[in-house]
Amino acid sequence: MGGFWFTEKQTENFGITMKINRTLHTETTEFQHLEMAETAEWGNMLFLDGMVMTSQRDEWVYHEMVAHVPLFTHPNPEKVLVVGGGDGGVIREVLKHPSVKKAVLVEIDGKVIEYSKKYLPEIAGELENERVEVIVGDGFMHIAESQNEYDVIMVDSTEPVGPAVNLFTKGFYAGISKALKEDGIFVAQTDNPWFKADLIQQVQRDVKEIFPITTLYIANIPTYPSGMWTFTMGSKKHNPLEVAEDRFHEIDTKYYTKELHNAAFVLPKFVKDLTE
Repeated sequence: MGGFWFTEKQTENFGITMKINRTLHTETTEFQHLEMAETAEWGNMLFLDGMVMTSQRDEWVYHEMVAHVPLFTHPNPEKVLVVGGGDGGVIREVLKHPSVKKAVLVEIDGKVIEYSKKYLPEIAGELENERVEVIVGDGFMHIAESQNEYDVIMVDSTEPVGPAVNLFTKGFYAGISKALKEDGIFVAQTDNPWFKADLIQQVQRDVKEIFPITTLYIANIPTYPSGMWTFTMGSKKHNPLEVAEDRFHEIDTKYYTKELHNAAFVLPKFVKDLTE
């Protein structure tokens, strides 16, 4: 099947539409409905429960901003956890940091990993790296069973529906704090300020009660609702806006730069208001 237009309904009154050249795979897994499709504008694209997760053309924005902002903020990240992110994009970016000795990926749906390797090889290509441990399991439970183990934790989840609901709760953030070392950092994608302002406000309130340094930063991701995407960072000691100049090292990126590191925290007023 192909040659048709698909609309992701982002609210009851708004959607984003794209032309599908052909469907590559469709399957209802144990956890969600998974589709891989070749799109005319964005290359191969992964959909979960009808929502765009990642595409070949713009994936690097999200994956770079999830990984590099916290990894450059932390002075010596050696052990990193990625919750979700079965497409492997965040893992690929994490491995660009030579200080990282081990990167653990915990993805609840093994089918996401399987079909990302098949149809998104440039994103999933580092999942077999010897520095990576891939666990097909519940990230919420993995966090609950970990203590003082990770330098950085990245929550690369879907929107707060289905298997990701628990990943947007105060209890989960408290568990993350326990799973982190004494100077640990975590970051989570927290959706967009145009349609999910209430979600961002709630996450900010919850994280501020647990982490002494709580910040919000943004990136432009054209295939995500509204194009403006937010990330919430909680840090025990290290301020992302006080990173020493000599801590930045050269890495191969398409979006992230050391100048953008600070600039991403400069928020439009209506977004900044959500943090106060």
